[in-house]
Amino acid sequence: MEESLSHLRIGAEGEKAAVEYLRARGYMIVGRNWRSGHHELDIIAITPDQCYHFVEVKTRREGALVSPAEVITPRKVRNLISAANHFIQANAIDTEAFIDLVTVEIDPASGAMNIELIPDIANCRW
Repeated sequence: MEESLSHLRIGAEGEKAAVEYLRARGYMIVGRNWRSGHHELDIIAITPDQCYHFVEVKTRREGALVSPAEVITPRKVRNLISAANHFIQANAIDTEAFIDLVTVEIDPASGAMNIELIPDIANCRW
């Protein structure tokens, strides 16, 4: 149970850091942890040019066997596309939209974070 709590804590810290990272780059956060049925989106943001960005956040300890980006599978991307489409339809959004990934690696010793934004992962080859 302690490991799952630690895992949840790391995920929450990574998501908080991702929000701060996006805000510092001009994104306006309009939603977090959005859920509808089996659809789930970590962060929903709008850029100054009014594009929507549905942001998946993956956090790992530095030196983990698998990097945060490596856990994104084609199936996960399809699920994110489905969730984003559901949100777009439910909110009658008529603007350009992207699915992005923010990876966060946390140094367990110092707590320092390495954050990277990988834009438009729906058009990447996974």
